[in-house]
Amino acid sequence: MKIAFLMHHAYGVGGTIRATLNLATALAERGHETVITSIFRRRDKPVFKVDPRIRLHPLIDLRKNSETGDAGDPAHAVPSVVFPMTDKPYQQYSRLTDERIAAYLATTDAQVVIGTRPGLNVCLARMGPAGLLRIGQEHLTHDVHSRALRAVLTHSYRALDALVTTTEADAAVYRRRMRLPGVEVLAVPNSVPRPRTALDADREPIVMAAGRLAPGKRYDLLIEAFAKVAGEHPEWRLRIYGGGGEKDRLRSRIDALGLTGRAQLMGVRGSLEAEWAAASIAATTSDAESFGMTIVEAMRCGLPVVSTDCPLGPAEIIHHGVDGLLVPRGDVDAIARALLRLIGDERERRRMGQAALQGSTRFDPEPIAVRYEELFTDLARTKPAREARRPSQLRKARVTAAMWRARHKVGRTVRKWAR
Repeated sequence: MKIAFLMHHAYGVGGTIRATLNLATALAERGHETVITSIFRRRDKPVFKVDPRIRLHPLIDLRKNSETGDAGDPAHAVPSVVFPMTDKPYQQYSRLTDERIAAYLATTDAQVVIGTRPGLNVCLARMGPAGLLRIGQEHLTHDVHSRALRAVLTHSYRALDALVTTTEADAAVYRRRMRLPGVEVLAVPNSVPRPRTALDADREPIVMAAGRLAPGKRYDLLIEAFAKVAGEHPEWRLRIYGGGGEKDRLRSRIDALGLTGRAQLMGVRGSLEAEWAAASIAATTSDAESFGMTIVEAMRCGLPVVSTDCPLGPAEIIHHGVDGLLVPRGDVDAIARALLRLIGDERERRRMGQAALQGSTRFDPEPIAVRYEELFTDLARTKPAREARRPSQLRKARVTAAMWRARHKVGRTVRKWAR
């Protein structure tokens, strides 16, 4: 089977990119032809390693040294009429992206196309041929979307075959709040492969965190909590990996608390496996997590995780007191107490780390890939019955797509671009 993924920018850094590469690799290992179609290309090479069995296919090349002329194409200066303006990256989408996505969907020989963010799910629903199995993935959560975006999704998602969330809690929210007749709504967690790096028995006294340096990650709380730890355990260090707009503010906070050299912002890395393998404790202090890729990555390297019990992912990954500790959201003292508990009790820390290593095997890529295979088979089998449940929605979606193609002469674009 040929399976294609629609991605915003597969050449960058982020949890969605890692999760998609992991799934695509697992499907390729099971004999499927996998393609990652990146709407944009801004780098010569992807930050993350791409399995050679995966075809990486950009639609619009915006590199400075590109000979395509995409950046200067007049159509790229005209706003998109398909990608929803209520999705955050709307300003990056244009009439050119509309045409390229439509052309790709009209010419692909994939049997399954999977969108990986709300706006691309909408494009897939509105412009994907009816013969495709159209699957939307939600790597964010229902409640994080604005009310205006949710209204668009409610209408457009009715033309999908399935909507896949990363947690059962989020799937339940979609089933309860978004009426999607004929659409299979289910949860399949992201996968993380077993580490190739040797796991040291003697780990370094490091508390490690990783993710975007964004306000919602609340690294300010982690730094303040570590300041309470540092006085009792001067040999321990805090390392935070990632890039983002909060870098200067967090660095100032580190200096103000007298943690210079002990709490460090380590920047962006393509792979953190070796760093997880050398650390002793992982920490997540987010206000919200749609899943928690870094939690699983740390556990797969044998680290107990201290995490805020935030919606929606951590509580479905961490078993409190077994392989990690869940603490109230926004509570600096609780974060500090959890860190001190694990730092002060090496036996408990090692026990939880071993439990994390064993329990995280449920996120192995192969069984996750099997679940997707079963989904593909089930969707193909039930497609006629599901379409019968939503004839008016499908007719409207197909008419809208046909009108859009006619209005913007996509047929001509398809023939020209596909050559």
